Amino acid sequence: MYQALYAEPLGEEIICTLCPHFCHVKKGKRGSCMSRYHNGHALIAENYGKVSALHFDPVEKKPLYHFYPGRIIFSIGSTGCNLHCQFCQNSEISQTSPEDFYPAQEYAPRDLVALALQRKENIGIAYTYNEPAVWFEYMLDIASLSSAAGLKNVMVTNGFINTAPLDQLMPFMDAYSVDLKAFTEDFYRRITKAKLEPVKESLRHIRRAGRHLEVTNLVIPGLNDDDGTFEDMCRWIAGELGPETVLHLSRYFPTYKMSVPGTPLMTLIRLHELAVKYLDYVFIGNI
Repeated sequence: MYQALYAEPLGEEIICTLCPHFCHVKKGKRGSCMSRYHNGHALIAENYGKVSALHFDPVEKKPLYHFYPGRIIFSIGSTGCNLHCQFCQNSEISQTSPEDFYPAQEYAPRDLVALALQRKENIGIAYTYNEPAVWFEYMLDIASLSSAAGLKNVMVTNGFINTAPLDQLMPFMDAYSVDLKAFTEDFYRRITKAKLEPVKESLRHIRRAGRHLEVTNLVIPGLNDDDGTFEDMCRWIAGELGPETVLHLSRYFPTYKMSVPGTPLMTLIRLHELAVKYLDYVFIGNI
């Protein structure tokens, strides 16, 4: 049982300050991410040590195209997520609690680092598959050992995390792949049950820290493919993060709770033509 960081008692509740939801967690309940549990005494990081997936992947799959291209990276995932996207592509691990997921494998941080070091061509460890912010403590312990062993660390994230925990991770993280799901608060509120502005602040914070950053936008017909809003997003990325920021336009397919037809290839081509007016590196993926 591992006590969660970023937890503040308030009467009989505990406020989780890890992400911008600021969940007030009652005794016997979990936060929105389904992975932080109030056991009556403290907030427990239930997914600490629990692994849902382990793979050696091409680094381009994260996606990262300008960070050690052509190399592989040891990728690990756990359970839970602080967003509830209707189009979630990994719902079987991200939209469940550690208690309900089976079969989770258990690994100590040092054991995962040892596995990563077994492949000489491996550049490091990617925290991915589900949102790594919700297994913050586990990721932090792995990343500190991984960094000390000379490996690179990559966080594949939705960016919905508060500044203090993001700062605590920063010394150990070499690269971030951030999913900017749309560029309106309405989309984030209705489709992900979260907010856009904290994600924008995370992106700014990562850029200010000088870490490698690439942004992914999953294009969903009728929901975030409006030319004007998309162009606003590209203009913002260029102005706030820099025109050299890599942008990945990813093709959506119906999954989980969303049955909207898949993204037409011509939509991606049209948006690519808009994006390259502002950004130097724009890629179309998942086609």
